[in-house]
Amino acid sequence: MTAFDDIQPSDDSRWGRVKNSTKSVADYDAHAAQSAHVTAAPLGTPQNPSSDIVTLANFITVCRFALTVAFLVLFVKGGNHHLALTLYAIAAVTDFLDGWVARATQTVSWLGKIMDPIMDRFLLITGVLGLVVAGDLPLWVAAFVAVRDLYLLGGSVYLQKYRRRPVDVSFIGKVTTALLMTGFCVLLLGAPVVPGLGITSAAWLPGLNDQEVTAGIFLVYAGVVTSFLTAVLYTIEGFAIKREALEGERA
Repeated sequence: MTAFDDIQPSDDSRWGRVKNSTKSVADYDAHAAQSAHVTAAPLGTPQNPSSDIVTLANFITVCRFALTVAFLVLFVKGGNHHLALTLYAIAAVTDFLDGWVARATQTVSWLGKIMDPIMDRFLLITGVLGLVVAGDLPLWVAAFVAVRDLYLLGGSVYLQKYRRRPVDVSFIGKVTTALLMTGFCVLLLGAPVVPGLGITSAAWLPGLNDQEVTAGIFLVYAGVVTSFLTAVLYTIEGFAIKREALEGERA
């Protein structure tokens, strides 16, 4: 029995569509449940986001955007390298802080759920641009990250036809972000430098060949692997969302 079973909505057909597509309280479409007036979750929780705009979590998200822009300007113009790195590191930390604050203070909002993944991608792309300009990141990694993010962005826009609620960030998605951002920070720092593993002679695989590299490249490689897995899992979830929406329409 879910928390919805004790609710008697006035529109049984709408309730049926919401309930039938629900695997658990955490999995249901919050927008559909709110529209049908059947949500029992407290306002401001992930299952019942508010329409608030001015929240501490959203302010932190906006600060992440400002810090990221400041980093890019400093880095590209050849300004204070350590300051630029500090700004990027702080921005990376806020990626995890805003979500925690929103849940802890029960101020999860629709705006935050939309802004957070967009700002995450902006932060990643900005780090990629800075490292490519500095020549510290293989171009194929930059291309992969950019194409993957564009693919996920396009997929999320497409899914809006079937479900208003954005796809929730998965655990492996959070791991991917942590690996890439930490790897980028280490690469930007330029230390520690370690010898290459020498398992290939490919010039486009620094660190795996015999070339000395900053240790952060190995975190980036790990992030690329989990990034690919994340894209596959989000694709599978996207097809499931579309299938459930179409089945709900036929019900």
